[in-house]
Amino acid sequence: MKALVAGSLRAVWQPLMAAFYELSGEHVDTGFGPAGLLRARIEQGEACDLFASANLDHPLSLFMAGRAHQVMPFATNRLCLTVKTDCLVPGDTWLSVLSRPELRLGTSTPVSDPSGDYTWQLFRQIEWRYPGQGMAIQQRAQCLVGGSETLPVPPGETAAGWLINQGRVDMFIGYASYAARLRRITGLTVLDIPEDMGVQAQYTLALLDMQAERLAVFLGSPLAQKILIAAGFGPGGDEIFANLPAAVGCR
Repeated sequence: MKALVAGSLRAVWQPLMAAFYELSGEHVDTGFGPAGLLRARIEQGEACDLFASANLDHPLSLFMAGRAHQVMPFATNRLCLTVKTDCLVPGDTWLSVLSRPELRLGTSTPVSDPSGDYTWQLFRQIEWRYPGQGMAIQQRAQCLVGGSETLPVPPGETAAGWLINQGRVDMFIGYASYAARLRRITGLTVLDIPEDMGVQAQYTLALLDMQAERLAVFLGSPLAQKILIAAGFGPGGDEIFANLPAAVGCR
């Protein structure tokens, strides 16, 4: 069985697949990468039985094109801001840090990587609440990872930790599922971005071949949800499908 999986799931995928093997005896050959680039590989004909994306759009696009049998949510995530600790001043908040023009901001790449899409959604939310501020932040953002031509993050590293420690940026917007790991790195501070900013990552799978149905069902199971939550993800849910056509389901 072959799966293509969003890179932000890499760390949790190992315990997930270990649990799946215990239950099913099936091995899963997995490739990781930015979800937008993985979707392009599938559209170009790469064999894949299950695609796990960090958003809804890519799996839904495959479903609407007739490439997927089913689309299903299985986890959520949020954004956080990681900043070099010695850049902070007393009274700083996540927004005041983002708004300081002298600090270099790194992000992932929109379209290629859902993390970049969610970050641009955050900029729009800031702009809506504080006109001029969101656009100013966006104009300073450097898309340094997650694209077809950006540098790959070295194995075992997080984008935020690697880029900041390499001196490429002073801060980075990424997924909150990395927060616990980043907080263990000396010299880094992780600032939560409040939920009322309305940015939530929706992890969704596309079932491309029915032989992967057991894996799809497992990812929505209580055991898989427990593993995902322990790794810093939020639970999946069907509420994101409330406004979609009833056709989203088995073909």
